[in-house]
Amino acid sequence: MTRRFDLVVFDWDGTLFDSTALIVRCIQDACRDLGIAVPSDADAAYVIGLGLHDALRHAAPALPPERYPELGRRYRHHYFARQHALSLFDGVLEMLAALKARNQLLAVATGKGRQGLNEALAHAQLRGVFDATRTADETASKPHPRMLLELMDELDVPPERTLMVGDTTHDLQLAANAGTASVAVAYGAHGHASFAGFAPLAVVRSPRELHDWLLAHG
Repeated sequence: MTRRFDLVVFDWDGTLFDSTALIVRCIQDACRDLGIAVPSDADAAYVIGLGLHDALRHAAPALPPERYPELGRRYRHHYFARQHALSLFDGVLEMLAALKARNQLLAVATGKGRQGLNEALAHAQLRGVFDATRTADETASKPHPRMLLELMDELDVPPERTLMVGDTTHDLQLAANAGTASVAVAYGAHGHASFAGFAPLAVVRSPRELHDWLLAHG
């Protein structure tokens, strides 16, 4: 079967890595540490996928900008203390192996920082699996298209041959801004209903469904 896409770009948290609940708790704990209003689970989940400072600005709108670094330090403290209990979603390794076996290029576009992504890739034993990666601290944060444009440029793949896969509206807007197709996953941070206005090629409800769709349609 002729494949439609040469490059598949994945978001990390909530798409490949089962970390949504932990990120929500760490954002809330960081706000408690600073004695500011604690966002609801839904409000904390909404910011997942953004760069850290953008995420914290949305999660704690009353916090003065000069205190963002302090909030960011508390978030990292809580996240790094617990991250080693996290894992890939079931089926992700098999999915990535199947895509590699048919010579598709694979990349990651994430709101994580470089240190955080490198540690997560090492923990998940995925170093060397991806052909390129971009993090929010080394380029523009989602949904600005630069992250995806840089990956396409590095791997020499045009937008029409690139697919973005993510669990948030930030990922789908990133794809739209960069001129690529997208697939939404509804098992991460944002729910099925939130994707309606972004015209993804599919909305999948499990990693297994994502695996099957990519192999059949990607």
